[in-house]
Amino acid sequence: MKLVTFEAGGKVSWGVVAGDGIVDLGARLGSKYPDLKAVIAADALAEIAAAAKGAKADWKLASVILLPPIGNPDKILCVGVNYDEHRVETGRQKSDFPVIFTRFADTQVGHGSPLVKPRSSERFDFEGELAVVIGRPGRHIPESTALAHIAGYACYNDGSVRDWQRHTHQFTPGKNFPGTGGFGPWMVTADEVPDPFKLTLTTRLNGEEVQKATTDMMIFNIPQLIAYISGFTDLRAGDLIITGTPGGVGDRRTPPLYMKPGDTVEVEISGVGLLRNGIVAE
Repeated sequence: MKLVTFEAGGKVSWGVVAGDGIVDLGARLGSKYPDLKAVIAADALAEIAAAAKGAKADWKLASVILLPPIGNPDKILCVGVNYDEHRVETGRQKSDFPVIFTRFADTQVGHGSPLVKPRSSERFDFEGELAVVIGRPGRHIPESTALAHIAGYACYNDGSVRDWQRHTHQFTPGKNFPGTGGFGPWMVTADEVPDPFKLTLTTRLNGEEVQKATTDMMIFNIPQLIAYISGFTDLRAGDLIITGTPGGVGDRRTPPLYMKPGDTVEVEISGVGLLRNGIVAE
């Protein structure tokens, strides 16, 4: 299933994508499950699939505003320099442990909404990534069972304000400007992505390919990330793990290539979807 959160008719709802439309299950089941996070927390994906089966679409995809699929995660945990090509281009040494930083939920925008270039920087960079949505909660999760804790996957653009990112050795400011994280267009349930190690990730800026890699090129794979992260924090339903970007980021090009107002950036992941956002000035 492809699960979306959207705004239509002045109301926020959620549902299942059916062709070029959406079955509005928030309208039918919202009193029981107010949002997709509640669906995941209740382990109700099978119930949702049954409710959507054979139902007529209530909205055209083109007529709604798509929002981040999970708009209220307890945690967004991002992984830095998790592809070797990106590690090399940044000049970082190999590490025995993944680089983890956080993003705030209110910095996210959905498919079709613009990413916002901050007025305080001209170094707004793209980072196409695979997002993992946690389903079954856990702590100290072993790698051998980690995939069973995943509810689904989505495309992510971890838009980075490079000068603010490097004000100190901590990443937080450059990763948390409002409207800089693209997330969507939907969450694809894990049963539709049987092999998350062999997905192709492509980022395009104004139609030109700027990043391309397969997810088997990650330095720390998804089970390793889940095991490591759950070693220091409880993973809860709806939490996001943003798994890292490949090489080719604009900041490390000669000359640099940054996103600017009027641009369009796409992150496409095979079997998952295509996330598209324009760029506007703050």
